[in-house]
Amino acid sequence: MKYSFAALAAASVLAAPAQASLAEQVDAVFAASTTWFVNLIFANLPGTGVPWIVGWLVAGAVVFTLYFGFIQFRAFGHALQIVRGKYSDPKDAGEVSPFQALTAALSGTVGLGNIAGVAVAVSIGGAGATFWMILAGLLGMASKFTECTLGVKYRNEYPDGTVSGGPMYYIKKGFAERGLPLGGFMAVMFSIFCVLGSLGGGNMFQANQAASQVSSVLGVPTWITGLVLSGIVFLVIVGGIKSIARVTEKVVPFMGGGYFIVGMAILILNWDMIGWAFSEIIRGAFTDSGIVGGMVGAIIQGFRRAAFSNEAGIGSAAIAHSAVRTKEPISEGFVSLLEPFIDTVIICTMTALVIIITQQLLIDANTGMYILGENGRIANVDGVGAGVPLTSAAFGSAFGWAPYALALAVFLFAFSTMITWSYYGMKAWTYMFGEGEGKELAFKLIFCFFIFVGAVTSLDAVIDFSDAALFSMAIFNIIALYFLMPIVKRELNSYLQRLKSGQIKAYK
Repeated sequence: MKYSFAALAAASVLAAPAQASLAEQVDAVFAASTTWFVNLIFANLPGTGVPWIVGWLVAGAVVFTLYFGFIQFRAFGHALQIVRGKYSDPKDAGEVSPFQALTAALSGTVGLGNIAGVAVAVSIGGAGATFWMILAGLLGMASKFTECTLGVKYRNEYPDGTVSGGPMYYIKKGFAERGLPLGGFMAVMFSIFCVLGSLGGGNMFQANQAASQVSSVLGVPTWITGLVLSGIVFLVIVGGIKSIARVTEKVVPFMGGGYFIVGMAILILNWDMIGWAFSEIIRGAFTDSGIVGGMVGAIIQGFRRAAFSNEAGIGSAAIAHSAVRTKEPISEGFVSLLEPFIDTVIICTMTALVIIITQQLLIDANTGMYILGENGRIANVDGVGAGVPLTSAAFGSAFGWAPYALALAVFLFAFSTMITWSYYGMKAWTYMFGEGEGKELAFKLIFCFFIFVGAVTSLDAVIDFSDAALFSMAIFNIIALYFLMPIVKRELNSYLQRLKSGQIKAYK
């Protein structure tokens, strides 16, 4: 199969000129037929600049936070104990450890949004957007707890030791258990959008951005990056979730830790500016700092970035966490609530702080207000575009070699996102078409082919449609969570009582 894929990729390279024309035609067809759907999903709430889908995700996070009594704060310490394996029984069903499940799910969320998305957020919403981004990340921890608990509770366990789980399973089984209608229909709709999202936002967009960054910094042609990425990803995902988990448990700490260390080094070098940076964050969060929309503009950008970054409420992470070795669904819910904390509260905040503290955003010395460019975004020192270039300029202002390290980080972030989203897409695929090695291999080949296509072309309309499909997953998932959260609460109360009585014992 490796030779078949290589031949397919080589044929694509040889046909590149013709393919460019075909790509433009495909993009035009998508733009004509799907723009209405994209506009519908990302439409703003009346009278605001807030996409309704962001409001949908944040509202769900607030409801789950209140319903479970701020579980993200009460269970934080216990979650760390579970990740360390203190309560892991090696005889439990499942395929990966709690730590591996956490890193696999994190690799799906920690991506370009942490580098490029945060830069866009602060370039529009100013430093104050950071405060609201952190708040939204903390609220999103409750959404992850709810969906990942259900993912383990209603997963399928097979005789060979493999498992399949995720929203499509708990929607169908949970609704049937509660005597609710439309569970099967909602599960299929979630699966369709999950497959589409995995091929676009979880694949083509990542490949395109990684290939572009490597090309701009190192001069490597995009088709070579695409071919290399396709091959490496295939070698990893062909081994299933165990292979993916073995890679992510090494890559995620390396890339996340490395990014954090470089960011911390910049903060330490500018330690005298840290107090000023936090005062700017608080000032911008509650007053008009001159950005478009004032304080409301900062709130919108912060909530939007957090919702788009950590995927809390979308349901994707529940698929990875369902593969964990445990007989306690609640324990994996606890582990999963660490994801928005790491993704948004730590990594996204680090990016924002580096941009603020290196003073990339221009401020009028007389008024203290941000200076806006013609596009309504805050002007920056180097006049570069928002996204990766702004973050790269911030890191480069401290270390000359930082842009090269950032290019490596972009490549690794994109790679890790793709291998995890291949698993999400495959599980949704096999839910609809049935389990089996042949059906799994077919999806993996399709997935790797789209990596190459994403690297060498810019199918903007296709990717926009895929992004809309990805966030459409949240519509069905959060509706299901509202109906099924009493089941989670019952599981939570039972778990806490047994933990207190000593029935749930530590193994380390």
